[in-house]
Amino acid sequence: MNEFPTLAWTEDGRPVTARWRSEAGVTPARRVEVVDDTITADEAYHLACGGTALLYRGDYQNARQLMQAMARRVDRPPHRARRKPGAKDAPAPSPADAFHKHRMAQAQRARILGMVLIPLDADYGIPLRRAPDVREACTQAWGAPDGVASVASLREILGLIGAHEWRKKGVAIPALGGAAIHPWYGVFSPVRGEYLQLIDQAPLPSTALAFDVGTGTGVIAALLARRGVQQVVGTDRDPRALACARENIARLGFERSVKIVNADLFPDGKAPLIVCNPPWLPAKANAPIEHAIYDPDSKMLKGFLNGLGEHLTPGGEGWLVMSDLAEHLGLRTRETLLSWIHGAGLVVLARHDVRPHHPKATDANDPLHAARRAEVTSLWRLGVRPA
Repeated sequence: MNEFPTLAWTEDGRPVTARWRSEAGVTPARRVEVVDDTITADEAYHLACGGTALLYRGDYQNARQLMQAMARRVDRPPHRARRKPGAKDAPAPSPADAFHKHRMAQAQRARILGMVLIPLDADYGIPLRRAPDVREACTQAWGAPDGVASVASLREILGLIGAHEWRKKGVAIPALGGAAIHPWYGVFSPVRGEYLQLIDQAPLPSTALAFDVGTGTGVIAALLARRGVQQVVGTDRDPRALACARENIARLGFERSVKIVNADLFPDGKAPLIVCNPPWLPAKANAPIEHAIYDPDSKMLKGFLNGLGEHLTPGGEGWLVMSDLAEHLGLRTRETLLSWIHGAGLVVLARHDVRPHHPKATDANDPLHAARRAEVTSLWRLGVRPA
């Protein structure tokens, strides 16, 4: 049985099929039209909105320009009907409604732009004029080629290329003395430096042992090791994250003090310090990489809180690193978070706050600007509540 889905279309009067690649799990389009450099952006946009995928056979750079032109049409503000005399203003949407509308718009944008497809040869080469060599980037993301031609969305290929560049160049981390973390494709990049600042400055309850739950790139585990923690155990379930973290730990020279293991939340045993930076927003992820941001029903957050007590040594601390953006968006209240902490038999020992300084925090054009402007990132120091 073929584990890969296939894309089917008609070309030059004959049926054709190819392996369909989609990291986001998008199903193959049912309607595919082969296009070239003669198609206009309006035509492409109309077809894509109607559910027809466009398999490009022209110039690669022209395909990019076509997708950019389609993006401008997607992002064009909707036409506002003329207001009738005496009509009342519509009530302003709640923050939660604005967030969900924004997420729906993002998903619709991704769907439309994802309709521009490009072919890939059996070695991941792109058989289009002026196409870049993406074979190394594809191999890093998908593994070695297996000799089968395929088709993928141009949007996904561009994301793959961008991730490849991040992996090569790395992300400089001030809290690591400027050393770089190299995120792999599909592993969330530590671009929000303020939460690392909190971890770097909070007083350590012990330097003997720490757990880093949901290690991702391994950046928190590395930071704890740099602060003098003698043994750090980082956990994750994603194979890419595990490999990425191990590579970063080795690159930084912390192999003796940091161990990366495959575990669902907590590793075996107990520790005097357990750190977790779970996804901050309780909403559905639209793509695998978004699982680092969106956590339906706050599953990971609740799992960490409910399991923390039994994995802490007496007098130990659990560090929960979270933004309060969900509270400003109306997705979760502070009272709810505090009730989960109390219900897990925990107590708040202290909280350290910092304002985010990423670009969106000051972007007035961002649909969620009001919430981002009020956002605070916190390190909650939690302990087991005395009996």
